[in-house]
Amino acid sequence: MAWKPLDTQPDLPPLPDGVALIDSHCHLDMDFDTDREAVLARARAAGVAAMVTIGASGRFDANHAAVNLAAAHDPIHATVGVHPHEAASVDDAVIDALAALAARPKVVAIGETGLDYHYEHSPRPAQREAFARFIQLARRLALPIVIHLREADDDAVAVMRAEHASETGGVIHCFSGDAASARRFLDLGFHISFSGIVTFKTADALREAVRIVPADRLLVETDAPFLAPIPYRGRRNEPALVVLTAAVIAEVRGETLAQVATVTSANTRRLFKL
Repeated sequence: MAWKPLDTQPDLPPLPDGVALIDSHCHLDMDFDTDREAVLARARAAGVAAMVTIGASGRFDANHAAVNLAAAHDPIHATVGVHPHEAASVDDAVIDALAALAARPKVVAIGETGLDYHYEHSPRPAQREAFARFIQLARRLALPIVIHLREADDDAVAVMRAEHASETGGVIHCFSGDAASARRFLDLGFHISFSGIVTFKTADALREAVRIVPADRLLVETDAPFLAPIPYRGRRNEPALVVLTAAVIAEVRGETLAQVATVTSANTRRLFKL
């Protein structure tokens, strides 16, 4: 998709001195080749101290770009996995190759993996099998799991329970459900990460979920280049804009931006051992 990128520092609420945010989920290998350094500079200026770039931007080979970006830039860490859209491509060779990549410096999690029944680019049985295999891999490597879910909560909970996902833990990224859905994953010991969707006018049910997530399970993300928050919706998203998402989360929870930044950054560092 050809999003219009930002070309100047966005208008953002300021963070107090000594307070920083972490973008817990972005895709810095996508759509940033021509201005990545400027994007990283805007993130620094906005108070974003670190970013987790997700290797699962496509099939297995996409992971190399994420791992290489982490190696080249101090603020960037990486995950490795295969998105549920490409689950049908997962075989023993892919699992073995991901295990080897996961041993590289600054690789902090397995994923994103999970289930996407909205698009079903891979058949549902293939998605469930790949999801189970990635949970097994995460447990074997003692790494957390980054989970993508869309219209598949019941099957996701069943797979997570069957594969003892709570033993390794992780995060439901870009959470888009309601409070009842959030509680199901909180009960499994998982963190919940919110994206720019929380700023959308139609996201009242999602904002109810924001209110009930315990402070020690709360993460924020951009999912850049996707899902830019209001007032930049429709533009290319980037890590600096996580400040806007955090500001809305603070308003919904009756907290300050500094409180949300401090808590979510501590949670992200603890979960991913940054």
